[in-house]
Amino acid sequence: MTRMPDSIRHTLRAAQHPARAVPCPHCGAHEHQPCTTPSKRRLMPQPHPQRVSNWVQIVACCPACQVEPGVPCHENGWPLRNGDTHPRRHIEAQETAA
Repeated sequence: MTRMPDSIRHTLRAAQHPARAVPCPHCGAHEHQPCTTPSKRRLMPQPHPQRVSNWVQIVACCPACQVEPGVPCHENGWPLRNGDTHPRRHIEAQETAA
């Protein structure tokens, strides 16, 4: 079996959602691997929302609650449910990845 040329490999990786840089807590997909359905038989075109939130939390500061990367978002001192992040933090993360 021949190996895929690095130029193609890097192009394909660049086209992936940046949240693939972190593992998925929902389906267990490893870093740089696509999320899967519960049966593990089909790959999903987009990562699970929790994976995206984890990536956003790692790479961006939150303009809404003023926390630094790595710190979970909060509302009035209470953590957001299910590890969610503020929508404005998602925008910051997308700008950082661009």
